[in-house]
Amino acid sequence: MDDDGLLDAYSRTVMAVATRVLPSVASVTVQSNRGAGSGSASVITPDGFLLTSAHVVAGADTAEVGFADGTSSRVDVVGRDPLSDLAVLHARSATPHPVQLGDAAHLRVGQVVVALGNPLGLAGSVTAGIVSALGRSLPTRAGRVVDEVIQTDAALNPGNSGGVLADSSGRMVGVNTALAGIGVGMAVPINATTREIITALMTTGRMRRAWLGIAGAQVPLSPALAARVGSPTGLQVAGVSPGSPAAEAGLLRGDIVVELAGQPVVTATMVQQLMVETAIDKPIEITVWRNGALVDAITVPRELQDS
Repeated sequence: MDDDGLLDAYSRTVMAVATRVLPSVASVTVQSNRGAGSGSASVITPDGFLLTSAHVVAGADTAEVGFADGTSSRVDVVGRDPLSDLAVLHARSATPHPVQLGDAAHLRVGQVVVALGNPLGLAGSVTAGIVSALGRSLPTRAGRVVDEVIQTDAALNPGNSGGVLADSSGRMVGVNTALAGIGVGMAVPINATTREIITALMTTGRMRRAWLGIAGAQVPLSPALAARVGSPTGLQVAGVSPGSPAAEAGLLRGDIVVELAGQPVVTATMVQQLMVETAIDKPIEITVWRNGALVDAITVPRELQDS
């Protein structure tokens, strides 16, 4: 196929995605004690639930959304999860047909993606690019890290946050959340983990997580220790919060966590992934490498209160 043919195929793909998805994308206007703000959102259910970024509606109980067909609605902020930078809204009046949710697990580097939203207040904007990388980590305003973030070179600007990142079939595979630099945009993935968060926000208005109270960094293990614990790396404790479950279990700065709840601990991200609602108030075993020996302790994670 010649270059003109390739361009036409690319254009047809982007136009088809825009036609399919744009009616479900809304501009969001927020008034809160922090002042006025704006962003994007998308309808995800027939009964008027919308998905956006948590930072778009920070400090607000209600907001206003507007759609490409000129309709608008007041929306209630049903729930926010700053740790994933996701929030769910619910419209007080009828909304367009919802966007279809996809699965970012099927994305590949180099795949065409389309970003739809309202950058700089320009409603119904569409940009396109490719998946530049997968599996990025993105620090959030809540001090945690969102895992498996999608990096794209589709142009993002202020106001795109909360909008749709769609694949070439028009399925929502991410929520645009950040501009990391020229040609570097980030999107929170739609996957099994974020679907659970979205469902929790829709049904209970919050996402419950367990908390240990340690901070650390990934470090390599000696070959002998790695063979013994079944992992090449562990998590070296850089700090233990006073009065935390980790402190009560006797963890110390400098300990290297190698196993938690029977699973090897390779990174801090893995600890976060294990700290789910079902771990709250349940004793779990934690194994650390301390002064040349493996030390076992029992810790009881508590509910994280600042989520």
